[in-house]
Amino acid sequence: MRQIAHIETPFREKFGVPRQAGLVDYEARVVFEPEYRVAEAVRGLDEFDYVWLIWGFHLAEREEWSPTVRPPRLGGNKRVGVFATRSPFRPNPIGLSSVRLLRIEPGPVLVVSGADLVNGTPIYDIKPYLPYADSHPETRGGFAQQAPTALEVVDDHGLLLQLPEEEREALRRSLALDPRPHYQNDAQRVYVMPFDKWEVRFRVSDNVVEIVGVK
Repeated sequence: MRQIAHIETPFREKFGVPRQAGLVDYEARVVFEPEYRVAEAVRGLDEFDYVWLIWGFHLAEREEWSPTVRPPRLGGNKRVGVFATRSPFRPNPIGLSSVRLLRIEPGPVLVVSGADLVNGTPIYDIKPYLPYADSHPETRGGFAQQAPTALEVVDDHGLLLQLPEEEREALRRSLALDPRPHYQNDAQRVYVMPFDKWEVRFRVSDNVVEIVGVK
């Protein structure tokens, strides 16, 4: 399988990356590898609002696959079948994300919104999203039927004002989704989340995310 592109996002590490596509709106760039920087290859793609990105979990390191995993949505302490989850630890570490196509810049470069990928993630294929075939809103969603409940983000000292407005809002939405591992509930623990060129420090208590530092 050949890598055709990579994505540029503000998420430098896995910690803090939205757990599903479409939950956090921010601009990301799909940059084609030199061999595939051909404008003809994306001719007509601008007629679609959404695209599928097929990509690789390049940071998921595991020599052997396991038939069961522990999804964060179940608290990280209940096992279900790997094929009933979107866990990165799979026989073939392939991911699939539906993202909004904002525009196509010269290069070509795809500017998208709602990606759930860490910076530098390899892209293996891009396909248009077809509403009549790909949308099934009334179907069952198993243990993840509903979107996660958002937490309140508190920045009493205005620390986030150091960030540009677009980055600030994307960071707020990411923090509201509670990036912590679900087995960690220490209200006094300070977590560090890399975001673009920033390091954001925060605590979580009683469904409130408190910003305690930005540098």
